[in-house]
This record gives sequence, C-alpha cells and structure tokens, in this order.
Amino acid sequence: MENPFKWRHYESEIILLCVRWYLRYALSYRDLEEVMTERGLSVVHTTIYRWVQHYAPEIDKRSRPFLKQTNDSWRVDETYVKVRGKWMYLYRAVDSAGQTLDFLLNQTRSTRAAKRFFRKMLGNSHVTQPRVINVDKNPAYIGTVDDLKRDKLLPDACKRRPSQYMNNIVEQDHRFIKRRVKPGLGFFSYPTAWRTLQGYETMNMIRKGQAEGADKGNIKAQNQFIAGLFGLAI
Repeated sequence: MENPFKWRHYESEIILLCVRWYLRYALSYRDLEEVMTERGLSVVHTTIYRWVQHYAPEIDKRSRPFLKQTNDSWRVDETYVKVRGKWMYLYRAVDSAGQTLDFLLNQTRSTRAAKRFFRKMLGNSHVTQPRVINVDKNPAYIGTVDDLKRDKLLPDACKRRPSQYMNNIVEQDHRFIKRRVKPGLGFFSYPTAWRTLQGYETMNMIRKGQAEGADKGNIKAQNQFIAGLFGLAI
C-alpha cells in the first residue's frame, strides 16, 4: 500500500496530530500554529489547512468499514452552515441512541436533496434499515419516504413520524459540529466546507465510540484507531 504521507515535509505523526486536533477541538488554524510553535515546531497555519483538506476525507473513507451497526430508529434533521457568506443545509441523521447514520451538505432544502441524503445513508454498511424515521415538518420528507418505498429502498412497513420533540437528540448532536465551525468563521467554498465537515463528522462518530475497538471516553484507543487507519502506531 502506498504511503499516504509520501513527499510530505513533516513526519506523519505530526501531520496526523494536527489534523486530529483541528477536527476534534474548537481550534482555528492559527491556534494550532501557535500550539506547534510552543512545542518547537514551525508549521504555518496554511500548511495545517492543506493537511486537513487532504486527510479529513481520508479519515472518513477509511473509518467507514469499522463503524458499529446502528439501530432501526432514525432521527433526521438539517442545520445551517455558512459557505461564501451564504447559508447551506447540512443534512444529518442519528439513531435513537445518538449514533451518527450519515451527513450531507447541500445548497437547497428540497425533496431532491432529501432523496440524495437518504440514498447516501442507505448505502452504508453500518446503517440498519429503518423501522421508523422521525423528521421535522419539512414537506420534502413526505415525498422522499414515499418515493423510496416505491423504489424498494425503504421497507413498506417503515413509518414516517413528524415530531419536533422526538428530534431533540439530533438537534443536540448538531452542537458538536457548530462548535467546530465557529472558530473558522465559515467556509470559502463548497469543496472546502465538504472536506472539512467530513472530518468533523467522522471525528464526532469516533468520539461517540462508534468505531470498533475505540470505545466512548477512551481517548487513547480512539487516537490509536485513527493512527491505525494510516498504518501508524502510537
């Protein structure tokens, strides 16, 4: 397997440390530049930005096969993310235990976007077919669920339950992402936003203990899991 850190000027452990800290904690790129300076390392914030843009999607992709199975009670909602001064929709879903099912950034809040999100979710090996889908009162979800049932992508017995109260668990889960976005003051392009959000969301899943062998609260095991994705040992 090709070395994912080939041709990098810095050691792989330093690169992954910066990427992991940025995605997990509410730090800006300049904050991390100062932290590295205190540790005797000269790393400019633009370099850390490039590392995050490259390795955040890799962490997402490499983590997927190791995610634990979710349950069959879905909670679906959207939150807002500012990109180039405009608000975009971050579709997110968790199960009744708060485990992340999937996420998707889209420019619109429409039936087409909702269908795209549901199809993405259903393509994941760790996502269990839903028994019930709890949504807000967005009318786009009515047509989405009906169409996916007709296409045999959702079971006929699956219930769509519009209830704002039942969606509190996913709304609370939005907070982790919001706290990460705030120090960066928004994103300058859709690709930048999407790559970074993939890292935020995957780190959130790992933090919640969704990765095999990296239980919730076991920071050391979680760090070892991320390092192991790239063939590193810490």
